[in-house]
This record gives sequence, C-alpha cells and structure tokens, in this order.
Amino acid sequence: MEELTKRYGSTVAVDGLSFAVRPGCVTGFLGPNGAGKSTTLRMILGLDRPSGGRALIDGRAYAGLDRPLHTVGALLEGRCAHPGRRARDHLLYLARSNSIRDARVGEVLELVGLGAAAHRRAGGFSLGMGQRLGLAAALLGDPPILLLDEPVNGLDPEGVHWLRTLLRGYAAQGRTVLVSSHLMAETALTADRLIVIAGGRLIADVTVDEFVAGAPSLEAAFLKAVGR
Repeated sequence: MEELTKRYGSTVAVDGLSFAVRPGCVTGFLGPNGAGKSTTLRMILGLDRPSGGRALIDGRAYAGLDRPLHTVGALLEGRCAHPGRRARDHLLYLARSNSIRDARVGEVLELVGLGAAAHRRAGGFSLGMGQRLGLAAALLGDPPILLLDEPVNGLDPEGVHWLRTLLRGYAAQGRTVLVSSHLMAETALTADRLIVIAGGRLIADVTVDEFVAGAPSLEAAFLKAVGR
C-alpha cells in the first residue's frame, strides 16, 4: 500500500495508508470499528476505487492480475454463496471460471471440513459452515496470498484452532497471510506481525512481541495505542 486514501464526500475513511505485508508470516490487521480495515481490504481487491494512492499485489493492481484466484485468496463475507446453490456447485462454478481443476473442489471441501456437506445447499448452512465455505473458495486456487476479514466469525473453538493451525502452516510455506480481526486473544496466538490502524491512519507496523512489550496483553497494548 502506497499512500492509500479513500474519501466518501467529506469523510476520510483511509488516510494516506502505507505498509507492506511480508511473506512467510501471519500479519494481523487491527483497528477499532470504523478504522478503515474493511475499506482497505476492498481497495486491495479492486472492489473500491482509491481516492488516492495505490494498492499493489506483487507490483500490480488486482485488476491487472492474469489469474486472480491463483494469486490471491480472499474472504470478506462468509455467506458468499447463493443460498439455493449446493456447496460443491458453488465451488465448481468458481473453479471452472478460473481454470482450476475440478478435483480441487473436493480437496478444499475436505480441507475445511465440509466434505460431508458438499451436496447441501448453502442456505441451510450455519454461520460457521458458511464461513468454512468462504474459506474453501479463498483456498481454491492454492494462492500464495490470503486476505481474510474476520475469518473466525461463527467458528466453534475447534474450528478456531483448526483455522489458526491452517494459517500458521500456510505462512510457514513462505506464503503471505493478512488477517483482519477484532479478537485480540486469538490474534496474539495466530499472528507474527501486526498492522494497526486508527482513524484510517497507520499506528503500528511491528512484530507482535514488539507491540505488546511492557503491556500485560495484546488487548491492553492495542487500547493504549489507539487511545482508548
């Protein structure tokens, strides 16, 4: 991100934000409600147009990627599938429209724990199952980059532990993982580095240990950093 800015009329949602997400680690993306986290992720993915600056993925805008699902896996909303569509059919559509082999659909369904629910309609899924389906879509192209917005929403404790293990394993392969979350305890267990924003501006770009140093917890350090 280079001086990334987003204005809605007189409101500045993201204000000259510059940072880079490093490969080989999990980066937590933290900020109070309304700090601009989701807007930033949407601009990275080309869903919102910046008012200024730019967001690049390996030196290119998302719209310029030749095979986006093979490059970036994203989860912005868990309930991303049409409620009348079966889980497997939803992923098959994405796979075939992005030149991904059909067999990969079964692989990611098993990976996220939805193998037995492959032929169920998405509208009958619980919040946690919908979140797992969204994660399956993000993983479909086996991308080197993952961008996830509140990925543990709706997951039970077992699911949260599973996702933590998955993300840390993904990063250990040298891939890039950016996770936006409001859950401080889970972020402390999952992330290696932190990007912290408030009021659309960068507050910190450091390791978790550096950010927490001298504070009793990540939550305490965060509240102090954002002036709460």
